[in-house]
Amino acid sequence: MKEFELKYGCNPNQKPSRIFMADGSELPIEVLNGKPGYINFLDAFNGYQLVKELKQATGYPAATSFKHVSPAGAAVGKELSEVEKKIYWVDESIGKLSPLACAYARARGADRMSSFGDFIALSDVCDVTTAKLIQHEVSDGIIAPGYDADALEILKSKKKGNYNIIQINPEYKPEPIEKKQVYGVTFEQGRNDFKIDEELLNHIVTEHKELTEQAKIDLIIALITLKYTQSNSVCYAKNGQAIGIGAGQQSRIHCTRLAGQKADNWYLRQNPKVLNLPFKEGIGRADRDNAIDLYIGEEYMDILADGQWERVFTEKPEVFTAQEKREWLDGNTDVALGSDAFFPFGDNIERAYKSGVKYIAQPGGSIRDDNVIEACNKRGITMCFTQMRLFHH
Repeated sequence: MKEFELKYGCNPNQKPSRIFMADGSELPIEVLNGKPGYINFLDAFNGYQLVKELKQATGYPAATSFKHVSPAGAAVGKELSEVEKKIYWVDESIGKLSPLACAYARARGADRMSSFGDFIALSDVCDVTTAKLIQHEVSDGIIAPGYDADALEILKSKKKGNYNIIQINPEYKPEPIEKKQVYGVTFEQGRNDFKIDEELLNHIVTEHKELTEQAKIDLIIALITLKYTQSNSVCYAKNGQAIGIGAGQQSRIHCTRLAGQKADNWYLRQNPKVLNLPFKEGIGRADRDNAIDLYIGEEYMDILADGQWERVFTEKPEVFTAQEKREWLDGNTDVALGSDAFFPFGDNIERAYKSGVKYIAQPGGSIRDDNVIEACNKRGITMCFTQMRLFHH
């Protein structure tokens, strides 16, 4: 297949639309089901690059959940705790999850609100347990280097048989120069094939030098995730997964706040008050996710007001007070944080510290590096200067 015709581009008025190889060669993909669109393919190709690099860097199977050309979550295949199974809505009837299934449960579960209607990318051949997880989620499609026969049949049953399934050639190597057009003008640049690994974390600039093996993995996950996230971007990671991604903000402090709030929400969902919310029988996953998001947020009365809570709960839950939330969040520790460009002010460090950050990797190079290092020293944070910017547009 040398080209694939699309229904339209980013919007229905943008026609004609297609993907093809400029040199006339075969496309490195095969569409096994459905008819993916323009944005689907953007998510698919960016997502697959991310998980391929995560697998190469960590040795673990990897998965990502993409929305609007940025990851909502990314993770490697570490086993789930019982609490994580609950907050990620893992159905116990599926049985023991494969490492790849664990990776997707983490990637999807980090920010379930943003992952609604995601495009999935997997580093490895999709197996049955991974397909069974995906079967119950609202998703637009998937890209992987292959599919077990039974897994493929499960996925084909989604969306009344129209679920988008793409198989990519894992041996495909793109050209070293990439091009795109904006307003009729052609842009050309070398592909960002910069390798992210542990060597990037050797330049520690703070008084605190501790960097655990898990912290190294989490920082690598954060940095590779940022490599494929619309800039400006900041990523919080913990225990093998991204837990908060702030994408496409013009101000770095707003990235840090947005990603930090998402990381906080991920941890708040593990509080017993949230785990034990009295949902009615038959309430769908999306409705549960929406209710939880409101319940743990500042606008909790939107779900707890009389006439509202009755729609989803069997009884009215107690308010999750600001003090209770703060006390719970203080238990979230050893969080890693990556930034795609330098932190210009120490306020980013102060905000990160509130979300349990203990390890930071960022390029460095600001005229206020001393201020940022001082803020880390004050808070007992270990910070590495990678000396490599990771902008993505």
